[in-house]
Amino acid sequence: MKKMISILKALSDQNRLRVLAALTKYPELCACQLNGLLKVSGATTSRHLEILINAGLVDKRKDGRWVYYHLKYDDEDFIPVMDWLKREFSKSKDIKNNLDTLKEITSCDLKELCSNKPK
Repeated sequence: MKKMISILKALSDQNRLRVLAALTKYPELCACQLNGLLKVSGATTSRHLEILINAGLVDKRKDGRWVYYHLKYDDEDFIPVMDWLKREFSKSKDIKNNLDTLKEITSCDLKELCSNKPK
């Protein structure tokens, strides 16, 4: 039951759903790219990602100074949930707009994107 509660809590936030939607379209995304998508502080983005990791929905890998996030599909219970979410994401105009924004973000040079500080 603890795992189910953790997953449901992770899915109960709009920003975390936006991250999951983004990760259904991209095999992995850098923390800077996700931060650019969410337009919140780096600490807030990190907190959302940590909740998704703790729920077992997302995993990360470090490569030099960058941390990349990807969906974690090694739990069979998660696959039907993601199938349902993907169907719901495809119906959402907000998600479509987010993915358009993310397309622009991912076209930027990663070094430049990650070195930009909010003004």
